[in-house]
Amino acid sequence: MTSSKENKWLWLHTEDNVAVALADFAKDDRVLMDGTELVLRQPVDFGHKFALRDIPQGQPIVKYAETIGIASQPITAGDHVHVHNVQSLRARRS
Repeated sequence: MTSSKENKWLWLHTEDNVAVALADFAKDDRVLMDGTELVLRQPVDFGHKFALRDIPQGQPIVKYAETIGIASQPITAGDHVHVHNVQSLRARRS
């Protein structure tokens, strides 16, 4: 069974390509963003991110209107976005 969780996620800035889960989501849960339904492709835990649109490998992950990492593999809209598919820029040493 799938459910709609329109108010259980946070899109921090219009430039962001990820949103933050404000509840635990199951695979196939749906969110509604600006009239468009997005189906989550994997479970997403509270506080984790999911992609709002496709993000090609090598492209920035944007949260707070800032690049927080680079996609280490292609990410599809609705994918869980975390250490398994993001190369962090925050923890990078010069």
